[in-house]
Amino acid sequence: MQLTVLVDNNTFIDKYYRGEPAVSYFLEADGQRVLFDLGYSGLFIENARKMGIDLLDVDLVVLSHGHLDHTWGILSFIRMSTEAAFEGRTVKRPRLVAHPDVLRRKRHRDIPEIGLPLTEDSLAGYFDLRLSREPVRLTERLTFLGEIERRNAFEAQETIGTVAEGATEREDDLRDDTALAYGSGEGLVVITGCAHAGICNVVEYARRTCGERRIADIVGGFHLLAPSRERLEATIRYLESVAPRRVHAGHCTDLKSRTEMARSLPLEELGVGLRLEYPGG
Repeated sequence: MQLTVLVDNNTFIDKYYRGEPAVSYFLEADGQRVLFDLGYSGLFIENARKMGIDLLDVDLVVLSHGHLDHTWGILSFIRMSTEAAFEGRTVKRPRLVAHPDVLRRKRHRDIPEIGLPLTEDSLAGYFDLRLSREPVRLTERLTFLGEIERRNAFEAQETIGTVAEGATEREDDLRDDTALAYGSGEGLVVITGCAHAGICNVVEYARRTCGERRIADIVGGFHLLAPSRERLEATIRYLESVAPRRVHAGHCTDLKSRTEMARSLPLEELGVGLRLEYPGG
């Protein structure tokens, strides 16, 4: 598998791509081209073009959860595909895979919408939808994890805004937050958007779901933004126990958390333009 970072908060020196506080990764796995999250704007398309990646040829679009910094780029994706169709170019109709709660309306304080800006009917005009709370095998080695079991007591305790629940609303604990797991020859590569479910919960659920204990890499947001000392220490203890070969923490992982992780974990830099390769199983 090859993973390319199209969008992240950070960029690299001497690589002239742009970043934004969002996530978008392009994966090539088992002959399938996968777009994991679409960022906040159309920036992922601009960066992909500079990298020589044709997003009109994407087979799968996967959403990690419904927040705007992971989904609002979908409007730019649809615009790109529509313009290409008008121009007579070949455009694939991707399968879109996500947790069904991605479609629920999300609000935050006085902000009326921080979630996916399209309805299920609108999405179905452009994508073949596969909405699932259960894990879904996307390719021979790549798995969509579905709803993450939350078994530990030190993470995934906070809520962010509210989510529609029928005719009412409830506090949003981000049950739609999910991730990908790829079974490489070196162990699992766990790929997250924000890990609102808790990075340790995500990794442990990937190990149970895929039947693989080894962790080759953890890539993405760890949702460690000013965490308590207790939570940060417990997170690091867990990650030490699973002994990943590499760790690429980005997006919603603050400097203090990364600094602490780097003391005992094989932490490497993550930014726009990073290209990672993993051997098949």
